[in-house]
Amino acid sequence: MKKEIYADGIGQIHFAGNMVRFDFMTLQPGAEGTAPTPEYNERIIMPPMGFLAAFNSMQQLIDKLLAAGVLKKNENAAS
Repeated sequence: MKKEIYADGIGQIHFAGNMVRFDFMTLQPGAEGTAPTPEYNERIIMPPMGFLAAFNSMQQLIDKLLAAGVLKKNENAAS
């Protein structure tokens, strides 16, 4: 059976030991009336070439989502 991992986002990306490290996090409920707090629970480590290939795949998916109208460009974002 394949394992699925859920993450609300990437908390940090850093480069250490000649490897790119993605720290994935989930948001945990805070006390009533407070913002959720991030909890780091998974890390993916890959070589720089793997990171570049993954980035290229993500950029291609972003382009497809833009073309399909699922995402919209933020024209006011800083360049």
